[in-house]
Amino acid sequence: MLLACLALAEYSALVSERLLHFIGEKYGGGAERRVARWQTIMNENRSEPVLDQLNLVNHFFNKIPWKSDMEHWHQRDYWATPLEMLATNGGDCEDYAIGKYFTLRELGIPTEKLRITYVIALNLNQAHMVLAYYDTPDADPLILDNLNEHIMPASVRKDLQPVYGFNGDGLWMARQRGEELRQDNSSNFQWRDLNARLTAEMENDRGSIAAGKP
Repeated sequence: MLLACLALAEYSALVSERLLHFIGEKYGGGAERRVARWQTIMNENRSEPVLDQLNLVNHFFNKIPWKSDMEHWHQRDYWATPLEMLATNGGDCEDYAIGKYFTLRELGIPTEKLRITYVIALNLNQAHMVLAYYDTPDADPLILDNLNEHIMPASVRKDLQPVYGFNGDGLWMARQRGEELRQDNSSNFQWRDLNARLTAEMENDRGSIAAGKP
């Protein structure tokens, strides 16, 4: 758990010109422009109101085409880094939530206000993942979702049934009547694997996108 938190604390979503050039060579000009736009969003919107930041980031990532992990990564369950998602121009629900989470962290929103949240999408009768923003610890969170372009309070999203949420600090299991139980999230393999690839992206200036399969 400590190692995962350290990786998150040190991670920077900003990329070098060398890495941007590498992305353009490997994935094409469209990929390079997407990543450059992502950098611009983070560089130019740090002082904007939080609601404006939420809407900007939600809209930016929701434009990326949805693709299943099996189709896109040839794996049953793969959690892409934001850079992997943008470079390869595809992702599924957890990739949208992860991309939004790390981008908003880069914009200065504290970890404790953000939770990547596993839910059941009742209209689809399937597992789904969204990003929740808590203005205060007891607030009705705002939901950033790739299935709905509008950011709305969780209480309005009757189509979503929360199961658990997590961030760099821990994991919370949803309980009846709003009660929550905080747990360690170190056993979450996908979360640990994601952090390892985030660290690789920082350390070798090409990172895990160098091995991308799409």
